[in-house]
Amino acid sequence: MPILLRLDVVMARRKVRSRTLARAIGISETNLSLLKSGKVRGLRFATLDAICRYLDCAPGDILEYLPDEGAGTVADIVETPRRRA
Repeated sequence: MPILLRLDVVMARRKVRSRTLARAIGISETNLSLLKSGKVRGLRFATLDAICRYLDCAPGDILEYLPDEGAGTVADIVETPRRRA
C-alpha cells in the first residue's frame, strides 16, 4: 500500500495514549488500533481533522506516500476516457 499511516509515531512523540486519543476524537479504541496498524481501507476527513487538531499536527505528519516501484506513470495507472464519435 503506497500510503503509510504514521499515527503511532506522532502519538509516541506527543506521549498520547490510544485510549485518550480515541475518547477525544470520538472513535473506539479498536478502530484507533486498526488505524495505527494500517489495517483500514480508508480514513474520513473528519477523523483526520479531529486527530490533527488533538495532536496539533498536519496531515502530512501522519500520512506518508510511498510510490509503488512497479506502478509506472500516471498514464499507466489512470485510464483516459475515450471520446464518443
